[in-house]
Amino acid sequence: LCISVSFSLGFYATLLLTQTPEHILTRTNNKTEILCEVKREHKGVYWYRWSQERQHFEFLVFSNTLGRATYGTNVSQDRFSVHEVRSHSSCSLHISHLHPSDSGTYYCSISQSSQLLLGSGTQLRVVDALPLSPKTTQTPVSKKPVPWITKTKAASRKGSCSPLVWIPLAAGVLLLLLGLVPTAYRLYRECPASTLRDSPGQ
Repeated sequence: LCISVSFSLGFYATLLLTQTPEHILTRTNNKTEILCEVKREHKGVYWYRWSQERQHFEFLVFSNTLGRATYGTNVSQDRFSVHEVRSHSSCSLHISHLHPSDSGTYYCSISQSSQLLLGSGTQLRVVDALPLSPKTTQTPVSKKPVPWITKTKAASRKGSCSPLVWIPLAAGVLLLLLGLVPTAYRLYRECPASTLRDSPGQ
């Protein structure tokens, strides 16, 4: 039952408070802005920060509908400021001179029936240097044209014999013929003599 009530309150709060953007990645010493749209009448908007590293939920500033701001402990008024827009229907949190310790999840909040309803949250990450784009780390593709070989030429090249194959083959055939010459000459000399001996009238 408690889980159902918490989920219902969270869903209800999300309908009343919409934050943009959801994620911010920026460099040190830059400035940023988080917008909170409030869809119900309110007396003022609270801003909180959740630090995952320090496991700490910190109150930053409260701005009422008259534009007066109340800051939390150790929160610099020179760096954090709240601006009302659209006739108090939206407000924005401005943070300047960012440093890595400002990283965390920022929530806008309103008081409703003695409860604080939190917005959807905006994750802010402040780094000294932004990660390189994947396009800058890829090796450029060579534009050198690649020679195209048709199937016919490829087949003829594949089927033709290499000189390393047919030269030894021709040499072997030549040696075989040279070896048969003495045998053929000897048979030629023996054949007439035997023919004369076997002929009638001798």
